[in-house]
Amino acid sequence: MQTPGPRAHPRFHSCFRPFRSALPAAAAALLLAGCASVSPDGLRGDVQATLQGRTAGAEGAVLASTDPAAQRAADDAVARWLAAPLTQDAAVRIALLRHPGLQARLARLGVQDAERVQALTPPNPVLGLGRLTTAHEREIERSITFSLVELITLPWRSRWAGSLREQDTLAAAADAARVASDARRAWLRAVAAQETLAAHERMHDAAEAGAELARRMASAGNWSRLQAAREQAVLADARARLARARLAAGAEREALALALGLWGTSADAITLPSQLPDLPAEPMDPASLEQRALRERLDVRAARLGLDRVADQQGVASAGQLFGDIGLGYRRDTTTERGAGGHSEVKRGWELELPLPLFDWGGAANARAQGLVNESAATLQQTALRARSEVRMHWHGYRTAWELAQEQEKHVVPLQQQIQDETLLRYNGMLASVWDLLAQARQTTQAVADAITARRDFWLADIDLQFALAVASPGAQPAASAAATSSALSSPISSSAAPAGAGH
Repeated sequence: MQTPGPRAHPRFHSCFRPFRSALPAAAAALLLAGCASVSPDGLRGDVQATLQGRTAGAEGAVLASTDPAAQRAADDAVARWLAAPLTQDAAVRIALLRHPGLQARLARLGVQDAERVQALTPPNPVLGLGRLTTAHEREIERSITFSLVELITLPWRSRWAGSLREQDTLAAAADAARVASDARRAWLRAVAAQETLAAHERMHDAAEAGAELARRMASAGNWSRLQAAREQAVLADARARLARARLAAGAEREALALALGLWGTSADAITLPSQLPDLPAEPMDPASLEQRALRERLDVRAARLGLDRVADQQGVASAGQLFGDIGLGYRRDTTTERGAGGHSEVKRGWELELPLPLFDWGGAANARAQGLVNESAATLQQTALRARSEVRMHWHGYRTAWELAQEQEKHVVPLQQQIQDETLLRYNGMLASVWDLLAQARQTTQAVADAITARRDFWLADIDLQFALAVASPGAQPAASAAATSSALSSPISSSAAPAGAGH
């Protein structure tokens, strides 16, 4: 029986008898395969470490664990935080523990880690048994097959997998930081809406008192119907403003519960403080903010890792295109003539297959690799430029919001209060009417409501600036995975070449 010709995709083969030749390669495969393992916590610990310092004011906040005991402890902690007026830091801690979207993102990170380990694990050896007969002879084939190229390229792919793993961790940490920032924003909006609602309730009470007094005076004939109608219009406007304030407070409260991942009795148990935090005495110093962003931002770090990985892969791209099809194998064929006393013949030997670079010298593969490097370098540059620009832009917004809030609190509100005090003195001296006093009370209360809005806007600008400094672009979509695991871990050698081996 003729020996079969070379196969299109060569594999390394060895029959049962010469097991000794296959043992070193099998041992190496087992050793290298043992180096890759799935993270026990799905990389949550790595995300936790990366997240430290990027949840301002909530240092030590932890992510949800899959351990039942840790989950019970987290439930107890959430119950304690909800038993008291909810602080901003407690809101962040609850969101990191309870937000379903973040739990899905962390679970996906564990899936990506498992996929990377699967891509780095050498394929299981394939056992082949064959028995071929003709009228004159019988041939028995025994083989064990495994990929040679995947073993050779495993050190490179392991290094690239480590880079990709860090990129995915940075992306997940950015998503967790975004959940924390969203919780802060929702808390600020809910507290501001509640505080504004209280101001509108005071304005409504003043308008209601004025309208009632006007109605009585008109009934007694001391006021005209025109004057009474004007006060009724003021009351109608106050009622409309109060209704909108109640709607806004309810909507912001619901948004807060959603941002924290709470529902049912847990959401109903939320109690908020009576007012927003005070403004800082001085705004943040803009010096060295751009350098800080380039040093700390997670998207810049991820882009830098991507460039390093692609540049590392470039070095083997053209070599893989030229030499990726090298085949090395051991052959042992046993042929036995049929009949009594049949003669057996054994053929054994080594086989080496080398590609002849007649048409493809690896130029296209090298150009592709260089193009990927150029693309990654441009992406890093664009990310760095965007980081610097966003820091400058958000600092100007932060500074302007601080100045507006300071102006409202330090000048406008005290001025309106002074006018109200003077109006009260004039009223006591019978130099101003009760209508003047009520109108000024409404204006003072409106100034207080505007100050609340200005303070809320400042703290929202502060959150955006902190996020732009340490994480990524505020308001952007959640970070995606750095790349698909299968494509990122595919070797430039193995992607253009079939595994090496031999037939029997």
